[in-house]
Amino acid sequence: MTDSSSTMDLSSTERERYVRHLLLPELGLAGQKRLKAATVAVVGAGGLGCPALQYLAAAGVGTIRVIDDDAVDRSNLQRQILYRDSDVGQAKAEVAAAVLRAQNPLILIEAHRVRLVAANAAALLRGADAIVNGADNFPTRYLVSDASVLLGIPHVHGAIHRFEGEVSVFLPGGPCYRCLHPNPPALGTVPSCSEAGVLGVLPGLVGTIQATETLKLLLGIGLPLVGRLLLLDALTLRFRELRLPRNPACGACGNTPTLQELADNTGVQCPTGVTTMREMTPTELKVKLDRGDEFLLIDVREPNEFELCRIPGARLIPLNTIPQHMGDLDPDAEIVLQCRSGRRSADALLFLQANGFTNLWNLKGGILAWADDIDPTMAKY
Repeated sequence: MTDSSSTMDLSSTERERYVRHLLLPELGLAGQKRLKAATVAVVGAGGLGCPALQYLAAAGVGTIRVIDDDAVDRSNLQRQILYRDSDVGQAKAEVAAAVLRAQNPLILIEAHRVRLVAANAAALLRGADAIVNGADNFPTRYLVSDASVLLGIPHVHGAIHRFEGEVSVFLPGGPCYRCLHPNPPALGTVPSCSEAGVLGVLPGLVGTIQATETLKLLLGIGLPLVGRLLLLDALTLRFRELRLPRNPACGACGNTPTLQELADNTGVQCPTGVTTMREMTPTELKVKLDRGDEFLLIDVREPNEFELCRIPGARLIPLNTIPQHMGDLDPDAEIVLQCRSGRRSADALLFLQANGFTNLWNLKGGILAWADDIDPTMAKY
């Protein structure tokens, strides 16, 4: 944090607004001035980012960067508390920034409607005093971790899955996220919230803890979750803490690090030798179905998703079971793969293509696009 915190004064309005902070001996006037001088970058304005952003803004963090390229979807509203039904279809970064500015007009909110990638990560994160990572995908988690190591910025990690959550704090010098997860998960083994579901209140718990840890870092108070991984089980409301030491062999923060520059897809295991992927639109698929063409339509979603809605004639083979079912499939047959949005089916296609399958298509936009273009009565989730 810059030295301006020692000289940056608080207005009478700010003193009135933050008086409950000023009464805390551990924080006081000096601490509130430190918050005012601080900059925090929040990657992801979704389930974790929403509560973290609200509490950081309310606390008076002087500059907050909201980084998210997504738009509000109706299925977000069950847990992403910054948004309203009227916001559906609008950019999350811009809606979140507007809400936060209304919540606290005394601070600066920057809206960055972009996806964090290797090419822009340094520019978006440099100068921040802390990074709050609310991303729901492994490539971004690894990218944020690597950027925090190279830029020397503390990184507050959070993740959720169904009823469980985790939080840790990674400081320059380690441990880092790669000490916790040296390698990305195998194909289809860790579904996202949109694939597996999540208890709506869980991101609120985890995101609030992330905000707490961020404020402690900015203020230099308390004992942050450095070298510790906090695990939360919402079903039993039990917390566990695991020791998380720095891995001397870590490629990012170890004794002989190999990390020199940022790269995209650092968290994804991609098949080698695969360079192309054919896509089919819902309209094209409908024509094939109506004609009675000979082909196999494979739905790679989970069984509970399949029960919610399905394309007629689809065969369910969940993504994480594709390797076991390869022997049941003809590698030369025409196969169309589909999921909710097209992302998981693309993973399945690349995996099958790398294993000798020659006539594969991915349904562009998945079952969401099918509902938009072909069957508007189909339930969307």
